[in-house]
Amino acid sequence: MSRLFWLNEEQWAKIEPLLPHYGSPPRVDDRRILSGIIHVLRCGCRWCDCPSDYGPYTTVYNRFNRWSRKGIWQRIYAAITGDARTPRQLLADSTHVKAHRSAAGAEKGGTNVRRLVAPAAVERLRSMP
Repeated sequence: MSRLFWLNEEQWAKIEPLLPHYGSPPRVDDRRILSGIIHVLRCGCRWCDCPSDYGPYTTVYNRFNRWSRKGIWQRIYAAITGDARTPRQLLADSTHVKAHRSAAGAEKGGTNVRRLVAPAAVERLRSMP
């Protein structure tokens, strides 16, 4: 069983008129590239890990980036959901945010473990005997 995502005919019929057309000859790979973009967004993989069935990963990423700047994703979202409002809240996946260990309160230069409670007090705090 293939784990790749492909737009079906009904989905493609709704989305195709919303995509930009740059003249002649028309691009023939929009459906394949768009399926690749959705695949990457659904599975959360890196762009360079996009399966080659969708085409070159640079093309998949560049098209996603270009359409993001032109607001095409908002038009697609509005057409499919019927909600033309611009989202006021955006979320970032924290797995992609790198932070230094000192950002969590650790001191730079090594591990300094400080006990907050004496070992005897820990024995008394347990809820189960």
